[in-house]
Amino acid sequence: MSQPPTSLFIGIAGASGAAYALRLTELLAAQGCDLTLSLSEPGLAVVRHELGFVGTTRETITQAFLARAHAEARTTVYAPDDLEAAIASGSSFPEAAVICPCSMATVAHIALGTTRTLLHRAGEVALKEGKPLVLVPRESPLSEVHLRRLLEAKQAGATIVPAMPAFYHRPQSLQDVVDQVVGKILSVLGFEHTLFTPWRGGDEGEGALGE
Repeated sequence: MSQPPTSLFIGIAGASGAAYALRLTELLAAQGCDLTLSLSEPGLAVVRHELGFVGTTRETITQAFLARAHAEARTTVYAPDDLEAAIASGSSFPEAAVICPCSMATVAHIALGTTRTLLHRAGEVALKEGKPLVLVPRESPLSEVHLRRLLEAKQAGATIVPAMPAFYHRPQSLQDVVDQVVGKILSVLGFEHTLFTPWRGGDEGEGALGE
């Protein structure tokens, strides 16, 4: 990608990792990107639980999420069952799509082309239109089924960025850990950032990273 996207779809599926979605939304909004957001029903429950929101309706939880991300003014929200949304068409699709976190069920639907929700449709449209699609799975351990669907999604054109934080940048807080994963997503999308210090080689006498 020569230039980072200025419009993105953000899907939040029902996997643990709402903090990643929140930080990603916050940073993309701060970059001036136009955002489209959809939370699956399980994703809504995860956001409410992990971020500690007290609302009980979809509207109150979604608005609390956007308020904390300072993204209300830059975000259009669609319900997950709204398959008539503008972004369900390739002619109105944004420049890129990210599903973060991405449940393995969502990975499977995208890999197999079995659309049931707007998140699945967004993945399908991104692939058919040749636009960047970043999937951020968060599951452990992975079954053979999971691995096969991830491979199929990759072969179809998606970029897989697992929520596997690194520690070579010596994080000092949980936010540093979150930022390392979000920084990887931003890098894949072509954004410059300073969320973590890239690996520049070990100290003298240390073995190579990954040995």
